[in-house]
Amino acid sequence: MNQDSFTALITGAAGFIGSHLSEKIIQLGGNVYGIDSFTDYYPRKIKEDNISMLQSNEQFKHHFHFIEGSLQHMLIKPILNKVDYVFHLAAQAGVRTSWDKNFYAYTTNNINATQHLLEECQNTQIKKLIFASSSSVYGNAKTLPMNEHHVLSPVSPYGVTKMVGEQLCFLYHKTFSIPVLSLRYFTVFGPRQRPDMAFHKFMKNILLGRPFTIYGDGKQTRDFTFIDDAVTGTINAALHGIPGEIYNIGGGNRAELNKVIEQLKEITGSSFTFEHQESQKGDVQDTYADINKANNEIHYRPTISLKEGLKQQWQWILNYFKEERNT
Repeated sequence: MNQDSFTALITGAAGFIGSHLSEKIIQLGGNVYGIDSFTDYYPRKIKEDNISMLQSNEQFKHHFHFIEGSLQHMLIKPILNKVDYVFHLAAQAGVRTSWDKNFYAYTTNNINATQHLLEECQNTQIKKLIFASSSSVYGNAKTLPMNEHHVLSPVSPYGVTKMVGEQLCFLYHKTFSIPVLSLRYFTVFGPRQRPDMAFHKFMKNILLGRPFTIYGDGKQTRDFTFIDDAVTGTINAALHGIPGEIYNIGGGNRAELNKVIEQLKEITGSSFTFEHQESQKGDVQDTYADINKANNEIHYRPTISLKEGLKQQWQWILNYFKEERNT
């Protein structure tokens, strides 16, 4: 980040993006306080594995300080007084599971927790607070690519909570001068991707010789962002981002899902079967990030192609599930 030592607080530190971000900051000479509550959205062991190197490897363990707990019930001010940057990645994830009674978990973990963190940030000396938002806030945009000035029209309760989170951040910036900005991530993929996400599910089933499901006709498109690019963009936002602003973090890898399936056949060298089912409520047809603003203001330039990223994720899948494959 810079030549001076720095310390960061990362919420959701045991998650997909959070664990990668923690490692990168330490590799750059920083220290990390990591918070995670290990919600039951997916198995705890996966998150424990995500941070295993941070807690055991000599390069990392003396610079990674982990706290387990729910953000909205935690006294965070003592930690905030020790850090330069805050990366608020903790959230209840998942578009398709955010309906009905599940919505309570989304309001609690995405809205209440964010508001509590913002309150705690008052009267501190933090340099920047980065809020992790999502392309889900756009919904089915009428025109592509999606830029930060598009009208927001989320089509899932999850997307609504991320939109509210952005508004809370802007409100606390304007009212209390908290130096907060938001990043809208577009379909992040790569090693350690959450088990509910498409590439993880596809690859695991391919490895284990099981069929998998594609929702919709496969003609939907996504702007896929490799994890290393997402982490770089996140750090750049802390260094160069303007408080009160919002930035798209896309990968420049927009592709039709059917085309991704063809690439997976080549990368895995496997023949596999899948079935199509109806699109799920909350799914959008297309995403495509306009990253000109991020390019100009935070020097964000994604470098990893979809194919290269898929290769890296496939290698991780092969290693992570090797024992399950052999049973």
